[in-house]
Amino acid sequence: MGLFGVGREGLETALFMWAAARATGSTTDPLIGAGLGLATAVVLGCLIFKGAVRLNLAKFFTWTGGFLIVVAAGVLSYGVHDLQEAGILQGLNNLAFDVSGQVPPQSWYGNLLKGSLNFSPATTWLEATVWLLYVVPTLTLFIRMVRRPLVARRRQAAPSCGVTR
Repeated sequence: MGLFGVGREGLETALFMWAAARATGSTTDPLIGAGLGLATAVVLGCLIFKGAVRLNLAKFFTWTGGFLIVVAAGVLSYGVHDLQEAGILQGLNNLAFDVSGQVPPQSWYGNLLKGSLNFSPATTWLEATVWLLYVVPTLTLFIRMVRRPLVARRRQAAPSCGVTR
C-alpha cells in the first residue's frame, strides 16, 4: 500500500508540473523550480538520514500542521470565489478589503501569497467569512489537541511531593 501511495503522489506531482509548464508557455521556470525543490528535498533527506541535521519532529509537524490549516482555508476561500465568479453564489462585487495597491497580483510576492496561501488581494465578504469560519475553530481545536499531550506529560513528570489523594 505504501508503494502505491508514493507512486500516486509522484504521478500527481508530474501532472501538476506538466500543467504549470504548459500554462506558462515556452518558459522552463516551473521545471527549474521543481528541479531545485527536488534537489533541496534530496539534500535535506540525506542530511537528516546521516544525522547532520537534527529536527524536533514534534515541533516540525505542529508548525506544518498549523500552516496546512491556513492553506486549506485559502483553498476553501478560493473555491467560494470561483463559485461567485460562476454566478452560483452572490457577492462577487462586495469586497471586504482590496489591497491590490500594496500587494499587486502580478508581483513576485503577490504570486507567492497566491500560490502558497491562495491569498486574494481583493477578497469578498463571503470569502473572508468562510475563511474565518474555517480557520478559527479548526486552528483552535488543533492547538488544543497539540497542547493536551504536553500538559499531560508535565503532570506525569511532576513530583507528587508525598501527597496522596
